[in-house]
Amino acid sequence: MIDDRTSRNLTWHGGLVSHERRADLMGQRGGVVWLTGLSGSGKSTLARALEDRLVGDRHAAYVLDGDNLRHGLNRDLGFTPEDRDENIRRVGEVAALMADAGLIVITAFISPYRAARQRAREAAGAAPFIEVYLDVSLDVCRRRDPKGLYAKAQAGRIGQFTGIDAPYEPPERPELVLDTSVRDVTECLELMYACLSRHGVLKARPSTERVPNA
Repeated sequence: MIDDRTSRNLTWHGGLVSHERRADLMGQRGGVVWLTGLSGSGKSTLARALEDRLVGDRHAAYVLDGDNLRHGLNRDLGFTPEDRDENIRRVGEVAALMADAGLIVITAFISPYRAARQRAREAAGAAPFIEVYLDVSLDVCRRRDPKGLYAKAQAGRIGQFTGIDAPYEPPERPELVLDTSVRDVTECLELMYACLSRHGVLKARPSTERVPNA
């Protein structure tokens, strides 16, 4: 990590390509869709479904998934509050760079702390930042337990697990709230698409032909 002494010797270099030029080229405005919620709330499922829908509609989109990034970029981090904070800081910076390049970046992270999510929002700068809170009860998430993590946490095999022995701070003013225990994937997708349109992320593409799955 760069310390204060080093940072004073760095200069930000702006580019010659504006956000407007990238938007015209790509038929969309780069932005960040930040999915947050308890483990088992449906973040990865909705992130992948949204990515598939966007790419099918000829929009450039990419998912940053919490588990995937811990296999590479964040593999040196644990699950202490400090490491979780650093995990989200890195993700926020990467998402901001990708949004600046014109991509629609979809993140799927528990991201339990409000302050860390706020820093990710600030990192995005002028790019739209759409916080989507998956407001699913702990009981529902524990019953789903798709990865068996709640069972391990309750058995004492996992420490600092959000919802069991670590806190989750719900967003106070998210752009969108979804409860996947009462809305299916299709309905959630429609609501997310509408939210992206309201925030000016989606623009008309030259062709309406969908790109088929490989």
